[in-house]
Amino acid sequence: MDLKDHIRGIPDFPKPGILFYDISTLLRDADAWQVAMGRMARAVRVHQPDLLAGIESRGFLIAAPLAVKLGCGFVMIRKRGKLPGRTVGLNYALEYGEDRVEVQEDAVKPGQRVVVVDDLLATGGTMAAGIALLRQVGAVVPAVAALIELSFLNGRSRLDVPCDSLVTYDS
Repeated sequence: MDLKDHIRGIPDFPKPGILFYDISTLLRDADAWQVAMGRMARAVRVHQPDLLAGIESRGFLIAAPLAVKLGCGFVMIRKRGKLPGRTVGLNYALEYGEDRVEVQEDAVKPGQRVVVVDDLLATGGTMAAGIALLRQVGAVVPAVAALIELSFLNGRSRLDVPCDSLVTYDS
């Protein structure tokens, strides 16, 4: 099955000149969704994760069911102020400005293997921040995984771990 057939491009969203890859069409097709989760499970399983960390918010849609399929736990990497309890955060640079991601202070036990999961790898900034944040709380991050990779943005070059992606767009 070609998963690209189940992902639609929405031109000029969220702003003019951007082609947004909409995974809602994949999510609502039971067969395509099962195939995608099966392929992600095969890719991620080899890294022997204890936990999967999903990046807000579409990363949650991938990481949570994948964690169930792999029999491991799930933790959330969220934007500032969205998690209850004590959190640890990391500021990171965007093209124009700065953002912050946070994880609950007790989300990871030191030495646990955590694979970071998101729906999209573009420039790699958020994924790199997720890796750094998890290491800050004691995780071992053996790899990251994304449903879609925009290879023309070269986000993989910002990562110091292997990256698995199911669908790649070259332009």
